[in-house]
Amino acid sequence: MRYFSFLLATLLTGMPASALSVRDTTVASPYGTMKTEKNSPVITQVSLQADLIVCGGGLAGVCAAVSAARHGADVILLQDRPVLGGNASSEMRMGIVGVKNDEDMEAGILEELQLKNFYYNPLQRYTLWDDVIYSTVIEEPRIKLLLNTSVDGVEMNADGTIAAVTAWNTNAYTRYHIKGKLFADCTGDGILRLSGARFRHGREFPSEFGETCLQKGGDAKTMGNSILLQLRKTTEDHPFRAPDWAYHFTDDDFNYATPQSTIPGTKFVYKRLYPEDNNFWWIEFGGNMDTIADANEIQFELKRIAYGVWEYMKNHPDGRCKGYDLDWIGSLPGKRESIRYVAPHILSQNDVVSGGHFEDVVAYGGWALDDHDPDAFHKKGYISIDYATPRIFGIPFDCLYSVNVPNLMFAGRDISCTHMGLSATRVMSTCALLGQAAGTGAALALRYGETPAELRKNHIAELQDTLEDDDCMLPYRWRKVSPLTLSAMNVPENLRNGIDRTRDDGDNGVWISPGDEEGILYQWKRPVEFNAVRLVFDSGLKVRAKRMRKLEATTERSPMPPMMARGFRLDVRVKGKWQTVYEDGENFLRLRKVAFSPVKADAVRLVVTSTWGADQAHVYAFDVINRQ
Repeated sequence: MRYFSFLLATLLTGMPASALSVRDTTVASPYGTMKTEKNSPVITQVSLQADLIVCGGGLAGVCAAVSAARHGADVILLQDRPVLGGNASSEMRMGIVGVKNDEDMEAGILEELQLKNFYYNPLQRYTLWDDVIYSTVIEEPRIKLLLNTSVDGVEMNADGTIAAVTAWNTNAYTRYHIKGKLFADCTGDGILRLSGARFRHGREFPSEFGETCLQKGGDAKTMGNSILLQLRKTTEDHPFRAPDWAYHFTDDDFNYATPQSTIPGTKFVYKRLYPEDNNFWWIEFGGNMDTIADANEIQFELKRIAYGVWEYMKNHPDGRCKGYDLDWIGSLPGKRESIRYVAPHILSQNDVVSGGHFEDVVAYGGWALDDHDPDAFHKKGYISIDYATPRIFGIPFDCLYSVNVPNLMFAGRDISCTHMGLSATRVMSTCALLGQAAGTGAALALRYGETPAELRKNHIAELQDTLEDDDCMLPYRWRKVSPLTLSAMNVPENLRNGIDRTRDDGDNGVWISPGDEEGILYQWKRPVEFNAVRLVFDSGLKVRAKRMRKLEATTERSPMPPMMARGFRLDVRVKGKWQTVYEDGENFLRLRKVAFSPVKADAVRLVVTSTWGADQAHVYAFDVINRQ
């Protein structure tokens, strides 16, 4: 400070500080006394507690945390990376896939995230997508988010339940001690196995569950990790130079036969060495190693492969990559498989193939039994086999909580399943549904003071109804429509059936023109009391472009679903006069739960004032509710 004063005086007057009457004007810092080794610890110690501790901030963990918070639980969400989203984030950029049939596309919190991404990030930049997920989490007042924070310890109670976790924040040099009532492991790698929870890693013998699709087993081999490439279209053309440490491939490395499967319902999948519509998932390695313990070695090998693949493709004399440049290469591999917890039920190939008809169904999948060879990229020939599955299959709540640690739940790719079961459930849309189911189940268990197992026994129907009310379709059943909606006159039959999407058997929605003041009108013979309305607008579930592009740089903006209501109004008729109880001119969500002061009215109407481009809006649900 004195040296700064000397310089300042000299600059202002041309005279040294000693020739001036200088007063030391040092004031206390608003941030406290200067820290030194004598008064400041290097490591900050922080103690926290919440109802639910969610470990892992991929789509499963995000949906678990958000759903639990919205249903009344105080949540701490720990993520060991600087961004949320896991395999879907800008760090890895894996495609968000799930069911293959358009009419069965996943909704719930996942669809909310995707619609927000269209609205706030129409150019679909991955870094902005990260912050769409981030915003959704931090806008929930009941969630405390800890990024860059890795769980490194578990403390147990005498009764075998988890008491707390310890965690380390790399950026802040902070050690956390975090107590909770329930714990949800959504890490994929199952760090809460430190509790002693039962788990599996590897492939079962085919005979254990009668899994005919499992070619080999009884080992610790898994599906591998992948590093992705993202390309950019360009008008220029330049050769690519890979680092010396990368592989340098030639045609001989990819010269092998590619026969197609002759077994009905199966498909062999090979490497695709062309740029069009390619997400490079087949740059895969690590299935013969430990995808957790050997992560660093796997990462380096994948880098060697990835640079070598692009060098081979870009510089190939046939010009297959003319007009493309490498825009981005992943540094952090995306994992397919590591460990799987053991729950009261272990989902197997046969559960998937038979459609998963479970009485405690809380989620569903629709991906193939997609089993990747552990040799992965280095195998000459097909590197995965797809076995056909039903268009959807149910997944039970009994796969989402530990068989021996009473307050441990899980969601994502570490749920209770066999290796073959995992091959169909590991994809991110399915993981998002599993996260929402686990988070909602955790909130209900906390509300009733029960373990997940007790909730399964006593309140599984309430959990299922709650998930359906939150726009999570459950297979082989439909949402219950509210009693007030069923008792109203003039209700279109399509809005009475609880099917909030177009299906094979019909539209299940109503078209309404902006400016039609009658809108969708419900009436009762005498006034009824209500205080909320549940709406489901058509958001174009089948629009797969919501799930991010394979080419990063583009100037083409993604439009909002044109048939979705942008502006709408809710009017009620009280003593013969219409009054507006809610109005929104900028809606961009599919599911809207609108609450207002209780009214006693003999009619209510939904009026659409604008759409996102179509001549009419499409509405799947308009439920009138009296919430207690």
